[in-house]
This record gives sequence, structure tokens and C-alpha cells, in this order.
Amino acid sequence: MSERSVGKGLAAGAAGGLVASLVMNQFQSLWGRLIEGSERSHGAQSLQQGSPDHGVGRELKERGNDEEQDDAAMRLANLISKKVVDRQLTTKEKHTAGTLVHYVFGVTTGACYGVAAESFPTLTAGVGLPFGTLVWLTADEGVVPAAGLSKSSREYPLRIHAYALASHFVYGLTTELVRRAVRRAL
Repeated sequence: MSERSVGKGLAAGAAGGLVASLVMNQFQSLWGRLIEGSERSHGAQSLQQGSPDHGVGRELKERGNDEEQDDAAMRLANLISKKVVDRQLTTKEKHTAGTLVHYVFGVTTGACYGVAAESFPTLTAGVGLPFGTLVWLTADEGVVPAAGLSKSSREYPLRIHAYALASHFVYGLTTELVRRAVRRAL
């Protein structure tokens, strides 16, 4: 790759984020079957369940939508539905919309990474692992609990944090490998 192009970086990063979101879900599903005894998807936030007691979580609870099985993506999708069309989602709709939220986040984050990689190629050192770590720190450990979409990160055992970090390593690595391949092809 001799020329830098924001548009090509955006496209390559978005493709990487899409594939990485799928691979991350598959990794979490496998982890769940092997270690946890249940299938998990919708990002590492899927384990960040429980009764949030502040911010958006409090608003969801007040509206009678504090279901223990809802993950952060499902909660966010339901909140968006409530704000936009003034209607709570059914359980099936929450699963579908939560998956969509997860993929939109993965693609958007990957696209941002692709643009950043065009401008600062040294960001790709570490084959996406630092990128995955950054996403884990900002999303799972920061924004999701701060927004009230999960309990505080201090309320989860170390194994949950390890699971989430490993999931984001998979996401970051896959994003970078796909981004590189797509970028070379463009």
C-alpha cells in the first residue's frame, strides 16, 4: 500500500469490523459452550447483565423493562425504540435489535480504526490487539456501565473481565487482519 486514502481505510476498516463482530460472536458462543455451559453473543457486554441502578438503567427499570437476561445491546436497542417510537420491544425484537446494535457498533468502530490506520500506520502495530484492548476499556469497562446499561465493572468477577478482554482481543485481531487484506485489494 503506497497511497493513503481515508475512503479506502474507512471501507477496509468497516469490512474488518463486520467480520470481526461475527468472529467475536462465534468465539463467545464457543467459550460459553466450553466454559460457561451456555451460549453467549452480542458482544462481551452480554455477560454484563443484571439490574443496573443508575443512568439509563434506572430509566429502563422505571419503565418496567429490567429483565435480567437482557444484555447491554438489547437494553440500548429497547431504549432507542422507546425514545424513537415510544414502544418497548418484545423479547424477540430485543434479540434482533440487540444483534443489530452489536454489529453496527462493530462496523462503526472498525471503520474508525481503518481511517486512523490510514493516517497513523503505526497504530496497526500489535496486529489489532491494542485496538481490541482500547475498545474493551472504553466500551465494556467504561461507557456501558457509565450509561447504566450494566452494573459497575467493579461488580463483576475477574473471570468476566478476562472473558470480555479475550473477546475483544479476537475482535481487534480479526479487524486488523481483514482490514489489511481488504486494503491491499483496494
